Amino acid sequence: MILAEKVMALRKKNNWSQEELAEKLNISRQSVSKWESGASIPDIDRIIAMSSLFGVSTDYLLKEELEQELPSETEDVYEAAKERSVSLEEANGFMGLVRKLAGRMAFAAGLCVLSPIPLVVMGGLAEYGAEEGRHGAAPLSEDMAGGFGVVILLVLVAIGVAILVLSDMQTEKYQYLEKESLALQYGVEGIVRKKKEDFAGRYRFCIVTGITLCIIGVVPLMVASAFSVGDLIYIYCTAVLLGMVAAAVFLFVWAGSIQGSFDKLLQEGDYTVEEKALHKKTSFFPGVYWCLVTALFLGAGLYSEDWWHAAFIWPVAAILFVAIQYVVKEMARARMERRDR
Repeated sequence: MILAEKVMALRKKNNWSQEELAEKLNISRQSVSKWESGASIPDIDRIIAMSSLFGVSTDYLLKEELEQELPSETEDVYEAAKERSVSLEEANGFMGLVRKLAGRMAFAAGLCVLSPIPLVVMGGLAEYGAEEGRHGAAPLSEDMAGGFGVVILLVLVAIGVAILVLSDMQTEKYQYLEKESLALQYGVEGIVRKKKEDFAGRYRFCIVTGITLCIIGVVPLMVASAFSVGDLIYIYCTAVLLGMVAAAVFLFVWAGSIQGSFDKLLQEGDYTVEEKALHKKTSFFPGVYWCLVTALFLGAGLYSEDWWHAAFIWPVAAILFVAIQYVVKEMARARMERRDR
């Protein structure tokens, strides 16, 4: 039995049309038709993909003398219906786009962290001036300072969110990398791993520097507390802390985006097959969480008319986000494990 006959027999055995087989292999129906008619033969990447898809060995497909189906020799084979072939052109296009957008997304994330600073500084100066009656205080009432501060905060957050949304739209065509199991074509894995190794030094530097900035950012507040300085100094120290955290977030997002592009293609780290399944079940959480945080901030500010203190909801929410997301993922993981038993 020749290759064309084996492909047709295996396709019919699985009750698939030529269109369905073509979709699973990410090719056109005409290509499948040519294979089965003997007008052309699939390349080695398609042979390997069909071996995994049909659960037979490549020897069975290629050797005419083998008439009996032999099980696939590939141990690490994902569910056929979920497997997606990724070419070198696709992989390079994705990695290049992420590297191009990483700086913008990092800036947008840092901008969101910086957004409370005008509110904190203006509100603090107005309150300090009202209480102390000192020269040089901001020529704004507490209400005006709070109002202007909230407007600036919302504008900065809106700019950051717009940049993130536009960046996400540009990468929309590569969303399957986060959701589907992948089969990298011949040579792609080696190239991606080489780029990941070349970036490893910068990735470590960004993570270590970001952590250091977060730690150093707390130092001014601790020093101010030790010397019992005035409230105005605390306000400036808080602004410095948010600035340090914003710089750290910039480094985390920039390096994490580029590192994530490698992990998505290699299905490593947060993008293993198991993690992708978890992501599908928990993808609702970030959107719901930050909508609730925004509502809480606006509600607290409008109710208390104390926007300066309400602004601290954002850094607290950012810290809690990581912990709550971890709990949500673990709960989803436990449900999946119970289901699989």
